Amino acid sequence: MNPIEIITPEELKQKLEQGEKLEIVDVREDEEVAGGMIPGAKHIAMGTIPEHVDQFEKGKEYIFVCRSGRRSENVCYYMREQGFKVRNMVGGMLEWTGKTK
Repeated sequence: MNPIEIITPEELKQKLEQGEKLEIVDVREDEEVAGGMIPGAKHIAMGTIPEHVDQFEKGKEYIFVCRSGRRSENVCYYMREQGFKVRNMVGGMLEWTGKTK
């Protein structure tokens, strides 16, 4: 199986600071995102991704985020199988140093 494309927290932070419009999806559980999310991220818990697939567009790239990067990597594999362009933020929110909302 081909590895998932990645983005580091630092690269993501730089892109956001440069004003890039990114599709960021936080797949952590409700109680985890209560502690803060990357500004502009959408929250869709990992377990509910299959029922939300219709909310994604094939022409866009999605960056998936979780606490450590493991769950979001699993979501990336699933979404790639559905035909979407995806990237995983390695290290997850544990390594995020940017602002949260």
